[in-house]
Amino acid sequence: MTWRTIPEMVLSAADRFGDAEAVVDGSLRLSFAEVADRIRTAAGALAAFGVRKGDRVALWAPNSAEWIVAAFGVMTAGGVLVPVNTRFKADEAADVVTRSGAKAVLVQRGFLGDDYAMALDVPTIDLKSDFLTSAAPFDRAPAEWLAGDDVSDVIYTSGTTGRPKGAMLCHSQTLRMYEEWATLADLREGDRYLMINPYFHTFGLKAGLVASFLRGATMLPVAVFDVDAVVDLIERERITMLPGPPTLYHSLLTVADKDRLASLRAAVTGAADIPVELIRRIRDELPFQSLMTGYGLTEAGNVTLSRPGDSAEDVATTAGVPCEGVEVRIADDGEVLVRGYNVMRGYLDDAAATAEAIDPDGWLHTGDLGEFTATGRLRIVGRKKDMYIVGGFNAYPAEIEGFLLQHPAVAQAAVIGVPDDRMGQVGKAFVVLRDGASTQSSADELIAWCRDRMAGYKVPRYVEFLDELPMNATGKVVKDRLR
Repeated sequence: MTWRTIPEMVLSAADRFGDAEAVVDGSLRLSFAEVADRIRTAAGALAAFGVRKGDRVALWAPNSAEWIVAAFGVMTAGGVLVPVNTRFKADEAADVVTRSGAKAVLVQRGFLGDDYAMALDVPTIDLKSDFLTSAAPFDRAPAEWLAGDDVSDVIYTSGTTGRPKGAMLCHSQTLRMYEEWATLADLREGDRYLMINPYFHTFGLKAGLVASFLRGATMLPVAVFDVDAVVDLIERERITMLPGPPTLYHSLLTVADKDRLASLRAAVTGAADIPVELIRRIRDELPFQSLMTGYGLTEAGNVTLSRPGDSAEDVATTAGVPCEGVEVRIADDGEVLVRGYNVMRGYLDDAAATAEAIDPDGWLHTGDLGEFTATGRLRIVGRKKDMYIVGGFNAYPAEIEGFLLQHPAVAQAAVIGVPDDRMGQVGKAFVVLRDGASTQSSADELIAWCRDRMAGYKVPRYVEFLDELPMNATGKVVKDRLR
């Protein structure tokens, strides 16, 4: 069956899978029919609030059953979902919410000790209130008034300057992309999918929720990763599907009683440098029967995916082959270019950035450097814009350097990614202090200062003080020398 829009597909799960378990969140257990009813009711509440077709609604909350209901409630009401990173501090989130033009923000107050309503000038609605259940169900069928090329979501990502930009994608793109993803990942009806990847990220929202509604997999949201709690869930709930960053599998390899993990069947990783030895250990020491990796980005979803039967070396050192309907080529300077149905519609309210990212021939310039192997697999060899990945999250040096320069003792700063056994990469900052600033501005003090001002994955793990940064003739920092 083919659907034009995400709400059509999601709501049809009530008929396709009925009383099968759809969501398990603590003591809450909902069937697909019950989730569809809750989504329609949430859409009714949002419509009563004033959300109309094309209105943007932000969602700033951890993984939960309420997040699922709210997100697809927004889309069912015709709204455009704007997920906000839960690692953001209030000012970071406020910037994204304000520039997105969101009509409202759905939040979970008190998560990780933060007041998610702080610094926001638009109406905020607590997900844990009765708002989502406060209205009559939305009574319009999505197929009657929504089109496949309507924008479904705007997910913010950072560019060369580190300033977040909102990538617009539409319903039909997402459905086509994640149908293929679900097939290659071996996601099956009745699978029990433990969702560690955050829903504000494409991996969590689309490879997680959308793919599960497509296939009829049970969704088990995890708000905060804790290895002991995750192992308990795997054992108790008989988890079969467990995607995540390499850090997740590092943690599972430390579990003493591997019999507790016996139900696991399918794994998906990527978005970080993966040692071949880790892939071998996952295959040898954990019960997974399939392990997929791939390459993608917010602006284009899936670009390449590995294939069943790929060797451990292929999975660890390449990102697979291009997806169906997606062209990938390597520019003369080594940059990975992507063209196809999967490329975003553009950046929200930023024509200049869109024109910079997508050339007149429709090629998306990814900023990543790559090459094709002799077998046609894409290998990512570097990051043109110096972005590095911390436990699955993109970290942009320009943004972090901007924060560091706000410190009264810092004159210059340069940030690079350095290898880390657990996180894949972490940040290292090279800092030149202002004249007169003493070395009492220690590495520990600067790191603590950063923790108060930016998301945890952005905080440099190491700080090294230099008398001067290495510069080239045009005054740019030569980061290769720092590496």
